[in-house]
Amino acid sequence: MNIGVIFAGGVGSRMHSRDLPKQFLSIHNKPIIIHTLEYFERNAEIDAVVIACVADWIPHMEKLLYQYRIEKVKRVVSGGATGQLSIYNGLLAAREVAAGRDAIVLIHDGVRPLINEELLSANIASVREYGSAITSAVVKETIVLAGEDGMVEEVPSRARSRVAKAPQSFRLEDILAVHERALSEGVTDSIDSCTLMQSYGFRLHMVDGPYENIKITTPDDFYTMRAILDARENEQIYGLHAPANE
Repeated sequence: MNIGVIFAGGVGSRMHSRDLPKQFLSIHNKPIIIHTLEYFERNAEIDAVVIACVADWIPHMEKLLYQYRIEKVKRVVSGGATGQLSIYNGLLAAREVAAGRDAIVLIHDGVRPLINEELLSANIASVREYGSAITSAVVKETIVLAGEDGMVEEVPSRARSRVAKAPQSFRLEDILAVHERALSEGVTDSIDSCTLMQSYGFRLHMVDGPYENIKITTPDDFYTMRAILDARENEQIYGLHAPANE
């Protein structure tokens, strides 16, 4: 069984939106989180989806699911005080949905909508073969590792460097066991799932995804997503290039 675990627990403080959490802001007349969920809905390998949502916004989320006919979502649960705790709540809901069956979970940000169905299938295939899938993207600029004194300590090879993105996918029993171990040791604010899994000794397999797979966190990200969707729309209508102005 393959289950999407969607984290939609943020309140969008860096987006400076006045009324709505960032996942509910609309681009192309559709909320960002619905853009994301539609890829999970359309992928035939995804059996179910659970969402960890800001508690006060669960009724709004459920209304959107009905409005846009997102039928694979089986649970909408409250997020936690941190991203790690929100994901843990989503994993517990996934365990309920799996009902004892072996499951792969694809942990994804609700505000990371510039993915595709092929990426979801690649994550599933990687977990089946290697036990994990960390979606990544090629680094286009040189990365440096800095010490606390501000001096450069290392310049990793750009050819081997990647940016970790999402989905980050695992066998449900593995990621739940690590979360429960972390909680028993007082760890509640790990930056993401791959950091948590590696800190407990798991080897992780990388899956390259689209470079534009950005997380919509700031106004700049919002406008970037809108520009990318505009370009995709023009490509559907005009082909690879929009017509020149006459």
